[in-house]
Amino acid sequence: MPMGKNKLNLTITCAEPSQDSAEKQNGAANLEALQQKLKELDIDDQQRERLELFLTQKQKVGELVEEDFEKLGELGAGNGGVVTRVRHKPTALIMARKLIHLEIKPAVRNQIIRELKVLHECNSPYIVGFYGAFYSDGEISICMEYMDGGSLDLILKRAGRIPEPILAVINNAVLKGLCYLREKHQIIHRDVKPSNILVNSRGEIKICDFGVSGQLIDSMANSFVGTRSYMAPERLQGTHYSVQSDIWSLGLSLIEMSIGRYPIPPPDPNDLSSIFGENCMEEHIEAARTGRHLQGSRNNFVCLPGADGPRPMAIFELLDYIVNESPPSLPKGKFSVEFEDFVERCLKKNPNDRADLQSLMNHPWVRKFENTDFKIGVWVCKVMNIKPDSKS
Repeated sequence: MPMGKNKLNLTITCAEPSQDSAEKQNGAANLEALQQKLKELDIDDQQRERLELFLTQKQKVGELVEEDFEKLGELGAGNGGVVTRVRHKPTALIMARKLIHLEIKPAVRNQIIRELKVLHECNSPYIVGFYGAFYSDGEISICMEYMDGGSLDLILKRAGRIPEPILAVINNAVLKGLCYLREKHQIIHRDVKPSNILVNSRGEIKICDFGVSGQLIDSMANSFVGTRSYMAPERLQGTHYSVQSDIWSLGLSLIEMSIGRYPIPPPDPNDLSSIFGENCMEEHIEAARTGRHLQGSRNNFVCLPGADGPRPMAIFELLDYIVNESPPSLPKGKFSVEFEDFVERCLKKNPNDRADLQSLMNHPWVRKFENTDFKIGVWVCKVMNIKPDSKS
C-alpha cells in the first residue's frame, strides 16, 4: 500500500442514526462492557463518574480523520514527536494530538496501529484517556485527553521545585497508574519521567506515553537519547528488565522534581545552599498549601539552581555514570526521613534489591500523605496561571 493520504483508523465506532442497528448495538455493548470494568476498579464515586463521562464523550467522537481537526497551539515536542492542542470539530472536544513521523514500511505502520488498539482498554483515573489513533500524510496521530496543567517538567520550570507534600500526592497517583498497567494489562511503562506525568486544573494526575506497542518502541529506538538518562542501569546494560526499571525511573524523577534539576552528577555543597533555605520542610508545607513558588524561582519562572554549577555531561559519560557510580539520593536533612527512605528503596543498582510496586504502595511516606487536604488543582492553577476547573 502506498504512503501518502491513505488513512487507517482504530477508534471505537460511533453509532449514528443512519448506521445499521447492529453497529449501534455493538457500540452500546462496547460502552457497557467498559463501564462494567470500571465497577471492578478501586476508585471513588467522583473518579468513576469522570471516567464514565469520558467514555460517553469518546463514543460520540467516532472515526478520527485529518480533516476534522483544528490546531489550536503546540503543547510540546520531545523525542517521540510533536504534541499539539486541537479541537475535534464534529464534537467540539479539545484533545491533545501527538504526531509521530516514522520512515517505516506500511506493514510495520499497520502493526503499530493494531498494537495501539490496547489503549482503548486502558481506562483508569491515573492514565491519560485515549480517543484513538490513525495514519495520515506520513505521520501516526495519537489523540489523547487534554490535560490543561501540562506535564511536570513544564511545571518544574515554573515552580523551581515541587513541594514534598505535592510530590507525595503525585507519587501516589503514579504508583496507582503503574499498578493498574501491570495488574490489568501486563504493561511495563518503560519511560517514566516528569514529561510523561500530566496534571490538570481538577488536580488529577495521570501518566502517558507508556510502551504498549513493541513495534513503535523498536521503530523509535534511535531517537531515545534523552529518555536514556532516566533508564535503570540494567536497561542501559542491555540485560533483562522488568517493572523494577520503572521504579528506578520514578525515584530519579522524584529527586529531580524535589531539588529542581536532574540529579546526575549530584549537586555540590554550594549548589545545595543556593537551592534550599534554612526551614526547608516548613517551606514545602506552606508552598503546597498556598500554591506559592519555592526558593529558586523569580517572576514565576525558575532560574534552575546550580544551572551554572556542574558541567554538562556528554550522553555516554552520563550513561557510564549511571551504570558504574553510586546512585543519586536526596540531600540529607532537607526532606522528611520517610521521603529519603522511599527514594533510597527506588534507586538500588541491583533490580532485585529494589522495592516492588506493592511494598512502595504500603510505604510510610505514601501512607503519611494518603488523606492529605492539599488542593493539587489549586496549586497547579497558581503555578501555571490557569483558571481553576469549575467542576473540581
